[in-house]
Amino acid sequence: MSPINFKQRFEFAKTLINQAGDLAMGYYRNLGSLNIQSKGLQDMASQADLETEELIKARIAESFPEDAFFGEETGGFSPPADQGMWVVDPIDGTACFIAGVPMWCVSIAFVVNEKIEFGLIYDPIHDELFSAMRGGGAHLNGKPITTSDTTSLTNGRMCVGFSHRSTADQIVPVFDALLKAGGMYVSYGTGALGLVYVACGRLIGYYEPHINSWDCYGAIAIIREAGGHTCHAEANNGLIDGCEIIATAPGITDEFAALLAASKNAA
Repeated sequence: MSPINFKQRFEFAKTLINQAGDLAMGYYRNLGSLNIQSKGLQDMASQADLETEELIKARIAESFPEDAFFGEETGGFSPPADQGMWVVDPIDGTACFIAGVPMWCVSIAFVVNEKIEFGLIYDPIHDELFSAMRGGGAHLNGKPITTSDTTSLTNGRMCVGFSHRSTADQIVPVFDALLKAGGMYVSYGTGALGLVYVACGRLIGYYEPHINSWDCYGAIAIIREAGGHTCHAEANNGLIDGCEIIATAPGITDEFAALLAASKNAA
């Protein structure tokens, strides 16, 4: 197998994610026409999700037929060694999307041998493209970004995500500990946007008991290149099974780790 050209794929992905965002925006402007289906408790999908993913998948197949694909709507498989895998969420924040709430995005990551090589998050509502390739820094609309320089949980907001794959008992103690420590939280309904807001310093951290790879891998690449800390989301078959996600500005990494450990012991 010939060496993988990461830069070529990264530049291709920048164009592709904008095309996908344009398609999704067309549906967002005409929500009354959407076909919507339930995938489970508080988990929905729409025609926009499926068709946006199909666009991304088809373009990748045309340009890089040797690569594997793993998407929220059409699935995938664990790739063999040395094969590249595109990890895609066509619309992260579907519940927000179909309710007309302007908090959703398109997420694309590229993974080889359980290592995230690059990631892109595009927010069509605000025309914000977050991107990073390993070793190349993190950017927002082409300009470098870094995480917050805060050194205290009391100086900024954490984003806390939740889905019913987890239980209330896993998340309520975290809220309790964070608030008692003088911290504050927000929750957006889109893990990918919450995570990249950590990368650009709008938030100081992100936590969720379980998140799927397509929701977080693109953003993880960006946080790491922006100087932030993340857990090893690729470990223990995280690509297929998902993982607990912890992402923090470096100055609060130890403080939040101690708070999280205490909250788990108290649960």
